[in-house]
Amino acid sequence: MSNVLSKFLRYVQIDTPSAEDNASSTPSTPCQLDLARELFKELEDMGLAAKMTEHGYVYAKIPANAPASAAVGFIAHIDTVDQPLAVGIEPRIIRYEGGDLVIGNGTDVKLCDCPALERYVGQDIVTSDGTTILSADDKAGVAEIMAAAEYIVNHPEYRHGDVGIAFTPDEEIGHGAKLFDVAGFGCDFAYTVDGEEIGELSYETFNGAAFTFEIEGKNIHPGSAKGKMINAVIIANELISLLPADERPETTEGREGYYFVNSVEGDVEKCVLSGIIRDHDDKKFEARKAYLSHLAARFEKTYPGRVHLTIRDQYYNCARVIGERMEIVEAAAEAMKAAGVQPRIEPTRGGTDGSSLSYMGLPCPNIATGGHNAHAKNEFVPVDSMEKSVEIILGILSRFVK
Repeated sequence: MSNVLSKFLRYVQIDTPSAEDNASSTPSTPCQLDLARELFKELEDMGLAAKMTEHGYVYAKIPANAPASAAVGFIAHIDTVDQPLAVGIEPRIIRYEGGDLVIGNGTDVKLCDCPALERYVGQDIVTSDGTTILSADDKAGVAEIMAAAEYIVNHPEYRHGDVGIAFTPDEEIGHGAKLFDVAGFGCDFAYTVDGEEIGELSYETFNGAAFTFEIEGKNIHPGSAKGKMINAVIIANELISLLPADERPETTEGREGYYFVNSVEGDVEKCVLSGIIRDHDDKKFEARKAYLSHLAARFEKTYPGRVHLTIRDQYYNCARVIGERMEIVEAAAEAMKAAGVQPRIEPTRGGTDGSSLSYMGLPCPNIATGGHNAHAKNEFVPVDSMEKSVEIILGILSRFVK
């Protein structure tokens, strides 16, 4: 069993879902500290100077053994998406022989939906048991950074400059960079290892914001409700109907932005409608927030004092920052080519810790982990892709050695 695979299998079995409803605490869930402690111990066992904060951030540095033009960092997040499907993950390894990838428990990956499967014929692929996600987002990235660190420590002949390693909590709820110690990290720039299919390379992300409509209704016996009942569920439905149907995640692609209603909870008396907005374009991002505020004002006229909107910016498109440092993107592309991987520079339809860290003075392009179908029960990652990712990390470092 490869080094990166053994690490990945261990990490995915440690439950670490973050929680949007507890975003004021860091980490938002105490279980994330379990993986943070495991990583901290492993780094110390490698002989590295490691640090773990009370908030679940883990840092380490590998001192240079050769002159280099930059100190380079690698970052991944330890949390998984906030849902029941992220608990009790049982990974399995499938030797893929072609056709649809049958995972089990009614879950599979259709070749027609994922043509990339054809490239993995004859390879080992890691999946869950079909009842949960796999959490390759981002535990594949964690395992790849840890495997690269172990390789460097065990191969003193490998020449490199100063290497920074960091693992963050709460990335999935947009808080991964909140308490990140950029100055203490001591790197000139870094790469988040948080993409998907091998070869993916991105320095553009969405601008992101979360929104919540809190709706107060008025209940009364339905038999005498005419002119008296105010149904919070119906108001929530009215709000959803006013969001453009062609601007949803399932109807957009590329640089197209969207509104995503991901939760409606409540009853006649009270209902909470939650979601996110995303857009690569700054002006369109602001226009989306303005439209939500317009809806809140409109409903205030019809239902005075009963519809309350909250909008919270989560991150911004890091292309504004990284666009001035394209040499670090080019270094990653060259490392991919050297590893036999064709780089695909494309915008990320999401965000990473690098989105916020870039604005905090640490430019962070994003590179692939090798995973597919993040946040879904049919998530998978080929073992060969994880091993290629380790090779790419090492190749990036080599490009800054003098």
